[in-house]
Amino acid sequence: MVAALLETPAWAMPGGLDIAAVDPANAGDTAFVLIAAALVMLFALPGVLLMQAGRGTARASQPVFLQGAAIAALVSLLWVVVGYTLAFGDSGGGVIGGGNAWMLIALGNVRFGTAIPESAFVLFQITGAMLAAILVAGAWAGRARFGWALTFGGLWSLIVYAPVAHWVWGGGWLSNLGVLDFAGGIALHFCVGISALVAAVIIGRRTGWTGADIVPHNPQLLLAGASMLFVGNFALAGGWTLAATDDASSAIINAHVGACVSGLVWLLIEKLRTRQVTALGFVCGLTAGIAAIAPAAGLVSPGGAILIGLLAAPACYFTLQFVTRTLMIDDSNHVFSLHGIGGLTGALLVAVFMSASFGGVGYPEGGGFGGQLLAQLIGLGAVAMWSILGTLIIGYGIATAIPMRVSKAEEIGDVIAVPPAIDVPVGAVAVPPQPERPA
Repeated sequence: MVAALLETPAWAMPGGLDIAAVDPANAGDTAFVLIAAALVMLFALPGVLLMQAGRGTARASQPVFLQGAAIAALVSLLWVVVGYTLAFGDSGGGVIGGGNAWMLIALGNVRFGTAIPESAFVLFQITGAMLAAILVAGAWAGRARFGWALTFGGLWSLIVYAPVAHWVWGGGWLSNLGVLDFAGGIALHFCVGISALVAAVIIGRRTGWTGADIVPHNPQLLLAGASMLFVGNFALAGGWTLAATDDASSAIINAHVGACVSGLVWLLIEKLRTRQVTALGFVCGLTAGIAAIAPAAGLVSPGGAILIGLLAAPACYFTLQFVTRTLMIDDSNHVFSLHGIGGLTGALLVAVFMSASFGGVGYPEGGGFGGQLLAQLIGLGAVAMWSILGTLIIGYGIATAIPMRVSKAEEIGDVIAVPPAIDVPVGAVAVPPQPERPA
């Protein structure tokens, strides 16, 4: 009986869907969204993890990959069970989604308002949730215990990220207020940045950290990860159109040029201030541009995207200097300064460059610059408060059962000192002393 039910399509079951009443999905749009989901996963795994591993110390590179991959696996499972329905289930009061899609039951043949199956939409959202949780974990690279980090990532994706996604994208109260966030500047990057800042504060600084940037132990890994961000950024922006149309290609162009401008401007700032350019600087600028253009990619013209990237780089650069050198907050991968401030900058500039006079899509009927800017500020404020509160509760709550930090010996690495048996000149090969032969 059970096997028969499993083999029976939903539309043929008693009380099931009437297939004749459901519009068929568009195959081209579906393929486009599936490919976009795969590329967003490439953005996160291995893109972000390569950046985080190359950015820190050699000792911390393996824990970074292990924690990130495990968090991605846990978040994926949790979003199948309950995360998706919390974020995109039927909206009642506009605060959290209903339980209609728990365990992905009763998914529609076509996602409402799109031409793709709801299962394809689910997959795209799962990869976004994975990316968000992995980015937050960058704040404590090399310092957090595996159990604490894994539990934090899973709970954060449900308690902090899922409600925010519902508010902005799932028909929640911020969406009804008129807040605009095309591809995650507020719901993803800004939310991640605020949570990362709080997490970095509660977990404390790295042992011996003085506020200065640590030279990446492997710039090649850093640049390899950044190259994957270039590719994943196409999917992160274009995929949100949920259709293979001119809107998608326009959003991809805007996302690409915004990130490129920001990366180059960051190098210019470095050259003017330090007389040199670095791989880390270019990656920071690229990341800032990706975060800044996310909320505006489908709403502005390429010229507006260039200006957003141009303004995002200095905003993030000087915030980074303030956070690390003045506030002395050890956010290992500068998640707040790059993603948080980048997302904030782009979210505010949406109100400027979406204007038809700048080539954007124009304001909603009856709206204007002032009203849109106010909506964006309310959205940023609400997300910031929820991210701070949720991160504090989750972080300290888990710490009552699982300690946050690894031991000092694990953090700095055990160094076994072996006194030399003989003096060896520099460049020579040490040969152990041989036993004397009997006469």
